Amino acid sequence: MHIALHDSDKTKFPNLALMKLAAHHKTLGDRVSWYTPLLQNQYDKIYSSKVFTYTPVDPYLVQDERLIRGGSGYDMKSVLDVAIEHIFPDYSIYDTEAAYGFLTRGCPNNCPWCIVPSKEGAIRVNTTIHEFWSGQKNCVLLDNNILAHTHGLQQLEEIASLPVRIDCNQGMDARLVTEDIARLLASIKWVKIRFSCDTSSQMPAIETAVTRVRKYMKKRGNFFICVLVKDIPDALKRVLFLRELGCDPFAQPYRDFTSDTVPTKEQRHFARWVNHKAIFKTVSWDNYNRGIHG
Repeated sequence: MHIALHDSDKTKFPNLALMKLAAHHKTLGDRVSWYTPLLQNQYDKIYSSKVFTYTPVDPYLVQDERLIRGGSGYDMKSVLDVAIEHIFPDYSIYDTEAAYGFLTRGCPNNCPWCIVPSKEGAIRVNTTIHEFWSGQKNCVLLDNNILAHTHGLQQLEEIASLPVRIDCNQGMDARLVTEDIARLLASIKWVKIRFSCDTSSQMPAIETAVTRVRKYMKKRGNFFICVLVKDIPDALKRVLFLRELGCDPFAQPYRDFTSDTVPTKEQRHFARWVNHKAIFKTVSWDNYNRGIHG
């Protein structure tokens, strides 16, 4: 069979589901390639994965019985078969040098803007790092709340003994960082240490977590803090606080994945100021905003 893969989002970030589907079909002896509209008559089956609801539908994607859609951008219910979910990904289709995977799935929180409760439900065990890592220098963990489950903590203890740098790219919950967890986090080799500061009420927890982890680190870590931008004055308070704390804020304009709410022009404008590090460090928000709109 000739299997075609279609990454609807077309971001720089590898699609884990497609890497697993590629691995599965290659074990069956199938030919696997990326979808090309001009070759659509040659395909026996086409997998299209769409993570983001706001990604437009590809007008060149064939629409017939060969097409199998999956991912939260299409619907909340489609999942991989268990055998495919737990197969070692085929990283070669993206030519990536990092490993990707979930140690846990789901999240115990129910943040109103987040798609995870609807898509994945309560937090639970998924697998171990050895199911998707085989010696790569870097490993990206996709867990939504790795510190909220004992399995996640046990896996982090295992990771601390491995020759791998970790990036929890969905961020960790600073409110869960006890002294013991801080000591554990400090023992891990990190690409970036990510937390989230979605509201001003989380600022004390961020300060406590960062202070605790730094206490046990041999070198000053790179703390990357995602800042949800809904109310500009509130977001400004948080990013200035993080800058004073010696952390690297990253502004994410508010987008409610449970509805059709999209970021406003003002939110995107604020995010550009924060995320352009040279400007953020040298130009105040008032001056930047005045320069754009003045």
